[in-house]
Formats: sequence, structure tokens, C-alpha cells
Amino acid sequence: MMMGHGGPGRMLNTETQKPKNTLATLARFWHYFRPFWYAVALTVTLIIVATVMQVAAPVLIGQAVDCYLLPRDSACWYSTLQPGADTAALMGGLGGLVGLLIVLFVGGSFLQGLAFYSMNWAGQHALRGIREDTFDQIHRLSLGYYARNEAGNVMSRITSDTDTIQQVLGFALLSVVSGVLQIVLTMAAMLAANVPYALISLTVVPLMAWATIYFSNQARKAFRETRQQMGSVNAGLQESIAGVREVQAFNREQESIDQFRRTNAANRDANVRAASFTSALNPVLEALGYVAIAIVVVVGAISALRNQPLLGTAVISLGTIFVFIQFVQRFNQPIQQIATLWTNIQSAIAGGERIFGLLDVKPELLDRPDARDLPQIQGRVVFEDVTAEYKQGEPVLHGVSFTAEPGQTVAIVGPTGAGKTTIINLIPRFYDVSGGRVLVDGADVREVTAASLRSQIGIVLQDSFLFSDTVMNNIRYGRLGATDEEVIAAAKLASADSFIERLPQGFQTVLGERGGGLSQGQRQLIAIARAALASPRILILDEATSSVDTRTERLIQRAFDQLLEGRTSFVIAHRLSTIRNADQVLMVRDGQIVERGTHPELLAMHGAYYDLYMSQFRREEEPAAGGEAAPLPA
Repeated sequence: MMMGHGGPGRMLNTETQKPKNTLATLARFWHYFRPFWYAVALTVTLIIVATVMQVAAPVLIGQAVDCYLLPRDSACWYSTLQPGADTAALMGGLGGLVGLLIVLFVGGSFLQGLAFYSMNWAGQHALRGIREDTFDQIHRLSLGYYARNEAGNVMSRITSDTDTIQQVLGFALLSVVSGVLQIVLTMAAMLAANVPYALISLTVVPLMAWATIYFSNQARKAFRETRQQMGSVNAGLQESIAGVREVQAFNREQESIDQFRRTNAANRDANVRAASFTSALNPVLEALGYVAIAIVVVVGAISALRNQPLLGTAVISLGTIFVFIQFVQRFNQPIQQIATLWTNIQSAIAGGERIFGLLDVKPELLDRPDARDLPQIQGRVVFEDVTAEYKQGEPVLHGVSFTAEPGQTVAIVGPTGAGKTTIINLIPRFYDVSGGRVLVDGADVREVTAASLRSQIGIVLQDSFLFSDTVMNNIRYGRLGATDEEVIAAAKLASADSFIERLPQGFQTVLGERGGGLSQGQRQLIAIARAALASPRILILDEATSSVDTRTERLIQRAFDQLLEGRTSFVIAHRLSTIRNADQVLMVRDGQIVERGTHPELLAMHGAYYDLYMSQFRREEEPAAGGEAAPLPA
């Protein structure tokens, strides 16, 4: 949907973040991991082996107590050791056990390192795919989307949101997966060792689970808000940088600073709320972990000291108490780690939701499934009873009809907000009509591919955009396959070669952002050269000479005279010099063509165009004798 009157209006971003299913978001992440499933499978295998090695270590530590330090009839790691074994046998068995523990610890750490590398490798490749899809979507979205959403907020999806995901895809995600496996295997080992003792030791787990779920959900909401606020900060920052000249010119620095402070304060408050839930969770889980250890020690000590079986099982040995203390610690540690990292994962999920929300936006203008490529055109453009609207129910154009024959120049004039820019935006199909048709060489622009249509249309705007690149590449942007000689020829045609050659490195001079360092007229001449290099059949000039001095205007007009030759051209201008030789002039007012004809014909009507000429254009002809237009210099 389009918005505004006479052009797409700007409004603040009103995007809302609706809670989404975490599993659904994780499933969408898996879409990007799927091509690298082998790395994920390797990671999972390494983690399983490393976790098994970690869980086996407490059992061996318990055997060190029951088999060698306080010998009793126990099944040890390599045999059943009798209590009467001599010192040599005890030392030999203990030495072998210590060696095995070293192998488990070193091997487990090595495997975890390999798993981290494998997971990080897969994560970075997945993140690359996310960034590329987001960037592609940014280029697919229609202009109307950017009229309703701030550029900084959109930009934050591919910067701050992907950075948040990147922080999780390596260590955090791996730690969570490892922690879950460790919890499952530890619980299985505890139940295998002594079921009643295990169940008693795990009585605090429901409380840990409740605390984790509650604080994680609250943290997720808070982190989602931080992502939204960060988008607002980026949007305000981008707008302030882009408009720094206007801010300084109107002495509004303090107002801009105050506005940024308010936005930044909202971002700070959101982060503080998120941090409060994160910081509250760790102490709660740590306290519950100490309670679990106390339960293990008290229950085990009572059984051991009284030499009483626990609920019909064997008497709890000192070694078993040591084993369960290790188990509880290894059980509680990943819970705390998961709880801590889960908040980070929640932040990444919130960032993922924003990214996927952008990816789910359906472009308003898409090629139809049966759209065909537009062949080489002659340049005949027809508007048939065209109606257009930016906001539904509020038409900007009403029944606009006209025909531009190949090679003709059509000037479009009228007051601000009359609908001039809307007319030219419909030709390359930047927006769709809501009624009627726009035809190019008899083909409805909605029935051909946008790429084949726009590749034959050149546009020079009032504020031409130049990239932070060399002059050569800025001109070559009109046709990427052009040779240096063709670029230079286009610059000569646009009368831009003379000032380009005076630049420090000539055509290889790197321009500043948006062409910084060049005058408005120089930027226009480069834009004209870029359009000339593209050699379009249809040319659109939107206020192309309204912001330059008379001398530069003459250079631009001379370039236009060569560029317009043989091309169908649509010119929007507030200067008479760019429209007086047009084949037809369309006088637009309130979204309708109220008059049409040549410049002399419209003057003779003494209508709306005559009034515009008397109030705006006549002074441009005053230097010429007899009221005739002053000729441009040869």
C-alpha cells in the first residue's frame, strides 16, 4: 500500500513484535544449518562422547574412595578388589585409575574444543546465509515499505540483530546442547547407581526448572524490547547523521541530542530490565544447588553412619556420597549455565524473530508467475485512465490519460503535491496503479518482468545518489560491463569530463558518501553520464536542474539535448529551459491533467499553465528581448 499525497509519505515505524513460538523460530534457524548438517552431526557426536567421559569421571572418583582409600568389597574399574589387598595392589590400581581420569579429562576437553570449532564453522556459514537472505529481501521490498519504515531500523536487522545471533551460534549454543546432554546422562547415571538416593537428590530440580522457565520467559520479553529499542536508536542515529547539515543550519543540535538521549534512555531501561532477570536467576539456582548438595550429604551420611540401607537398597558408602556430590554439582552446573546462556539465546531468538519478520514481509510489487521479459522497446508510453493511491481510499491520481510517442519529450508541470512524481514512478513500476493501465510499447507494465522493464529506463533525480566509490565506477553503475573508454565517452556526452579530469585522481577519484566533495551540479552531471552509459529507451528527469546555478544548468541542458535525442523522455522541472522545447506539456493539478499541449499552445489558452508561467517562468525569459526565451549558449 502507498501513502501520502504526491509521493510516498514518511512515518515512524510502527512495527510490533508479537510473541512467536520458540521452536518455530529455532526450526527456521535449522533451515540455514541444514546444508551443513554434517558439521552439526560431527558436533553432536563429539559432544556426546565428551559428555559421557565427563559423567564417567565421578564414578571413578567414587571408586578411588571405596576401592583404594577406604577399601571395601567393591567392583572397581578393572576388577573386584578385595579389602585385604596389599599396598602395591592398591597403589597400582589407584595409579591406573588416576591415569584413566587424566585421559578422560584431557580427552573430553580436546573433543569439546573440536566440537566448538565444528559448531562455530557451521554457525558462521548459517549466519552468512541469514545475512544474504536479509540483504536480498531489502532489495526486493517495494519503495512503499521504506516510506513506512525508518532506514536505521531496517539496517539494524542486518547489523545488531545478526550480531546478537552470532554471539550465540558458537559457544552459547554449544554449551546449551552440551549442558542438556550432561543433565540427561548424569540423571541416568544417578538412577543406575541408586534409585532412591537419586530421586531424593533431585527433589530440587522442579524448583530449578520453574525458576529457569519463569526468569527466561521474562528475560525473553525484555530482550525483545531491547532489540526494538536498539532499532530505534539506530534509526535515530542514521537520521541524525544523514541530516546533520540541516540540524546545524537550523541550530537544532540540542534538540537532536535530547531526542537521542530519550531514545537511548529507553534502550538503557530495556537492557536494565533484561539484566535484572538474568542476574536474579543465577543466585536462585546457585542457592538451590547448595540445597541439593546438603540433601545428598545429610541423607548419605545418615545411611553410612547408622549402617542402614536407604529405602531397602544397600547402605550408602562414603564413595557413593562422593559420587553423588559430584553428580549433583555436574547436574546443577549445566542448569545454571543453561539458564544464564538461555537468556542470551532468548535475545538471539528475539533478534531472529525480527529478522524473520522482515523476511516474511511480502513485497508489494512482484513479477506475476506468467510475467514475460519485455523485448527491446521503441519507447511508446500510454496511460489509460490511470488511478493511483498511496493510502487505500485516498487517490493521488484521478483518471490520468496521455500518450508519449517514441522519441517525444513530455514535460510534466504543476504545483507541489499535484502528482507529478507519482506519474513517473508508475512508468518503471515503482508502484502499481489502482485503476487503469500503464503501457510500454503496448505491454502492461504489470505483465512484464520488472528487471526487463527497468533495464530500458534511465532516471536522473533532483538529488542524485552517488556511491562511496570511484567516479569511474559511479558512472559504470549504469552498465556494469562498460569499458573505461565507454565510461569516458559517456562523461564527455554529459559535459562532465572537464571537471572530472581536474579531480585529484581524475576518473579514479574516490568520492565521499553520497558524492561528498562535489557540488550539486557536478553530482547531476555524473548522474547524467551514468544514465547516458545505460543508453535507455525511456528517460525520466525529475527536477534535474532545480538546484543548480545558471551556468551549471546550461551545461546540464546541453547534456540533456544530446541525451534526449531519439529517446522518449519525461521531464519534471520548475525551470522553463527544460520544458519549453517539449513535444507536449502536461499541466497537472490535484492528481489530474487539467491542460496539455506545447508550450506556446498552453500559453495561448490563458489557463492554469499560463498562470503558472506568469508567476514562475516569465522571469526566466525577461533577459531576452521581446519576451522570447533566451537561447542557450552553443
